[in-house]
Amino acid sequence: MEKWLICSKLAILIYIGLIYTYGDISNIALFVISFFTYISLNIAIYIIKKGILPYVIIFLSSILTIIVHFYVEPLFILLFAMNFYEFTTVFLKRKFILYLFSFLPFTFIEENELRLFYGLVAALSFIICFIIEKFINKSIALEAEQDQMRKNIQRLTRNLHENQEYIKQSDYMAKLEERNRLSQEIHDQIGHSMTGALIQMEAAKRMIEIDKEKAGELLQNAIHISSEGIEHIRLTLKNMKPPVEKIGINKMRLFIDEFTVKNEVKTVFLHKGNIDIISPIQWKVMYENIIEALTNCLKYSGATFISIEIHVLNKFIKAEVRDNGKGIDKLKKGLGIVGMEERTASLNGKMIIDGSNGFSVTTLLPVDKK
Repeated sequence: MEKWLICSKLAILIYIGLIYTYGDISNIALFVISFFTYISLNIAIYIIKKGILPYVIIFLSSILTIIVHFYVEPLFILLFAMNFYEFTTVFLKRKFILYLFSFLPFTFIEENELRLFYGLVAALSFIICFIIEKFINKSIALEAEQDQMRKNIQRLTRNLHENQEYIKQSDYMAKLEERNRLSQEIHDQIGHSMTGALIQMEAAKRMIEIDKEKAGELLQNAIHISSEGIEHIRLTLKNMKPPVEKIGINKMRLFIDEFTVKNEVKTVFLHKGNIDIISPIQWKVMYENIIEALTNCLKYSGATFISIEIHVLNKFIKAEVRDNGKGIDKLKKGLGIVGMEERTASLNGKMIIDGSNGFSVTTLLPVDKK
């Protein structure tokens, strides 16, 4: 705002100085003193920015324009409107009333031509001050909005970190609980079975010389108990190990959720078909290719929406990442895309890259029939 006001006042001062120079210069000393006094006062306004003193200086500057108008140069009254608006804009909220009060000098301006000229300058000064004030209010609102957005981002980041810590603690506690459950199950069932089998074998050892038939029965019981214990171990381990497809799909969902929260890009993940037939190595290749594709979207496309789809068909598995970004006409392959192609080719798969409508990266892997 200061620059606009200074430029406006300076333009009026230059005009007054030129008109005075080409006119009657009999009071040149008083004019020069008045000219530089006005400049000094207005410079002080923008140097002293705190408290009520700047408004006192603006008021004195306005009075100076009236005094110089009467005793030195009538054109000096043209500066009154700008100082008047600058002084009263803080105290008067109704701008129309402010505009009407700026025409008070009409009561003492005698020349009709000067009145007309003053009215034009007052109107232009009002428009300039009005636009400047609107611009400043808009800037303040935008700064407040930006500050609020910054606070929201900090809050969301803090919540994300807290959630990540909570997830880590929850994961750690789940592991501890599972270890405790497994330990208790081994102790209560498998341990008791092995202890019972050991007792039966010890008894058979003692009875083998006395009663071979009884010793054989004890050994058979020990074998039966040991078989049940081994079968129980196998079932326990089988129940502990999650299916491969659950590991792959959950890992994929977790990464995509983290990606969405961290980068504030709307991301949709869909899967179709029988994902049970996807092997661990295929999950690994698709996972790494999707990570690379999402990273490239974030770096280059400027996308606001990304869709990820895994579709299991009859003969192949399709993993597609598509965004609504700017796309690309001629693709220059970097290390990331080359790496994706190499990983896919290692499983006899194929990569399809399309930049015509947004950008899409598709990984095609053959279905393992075994």
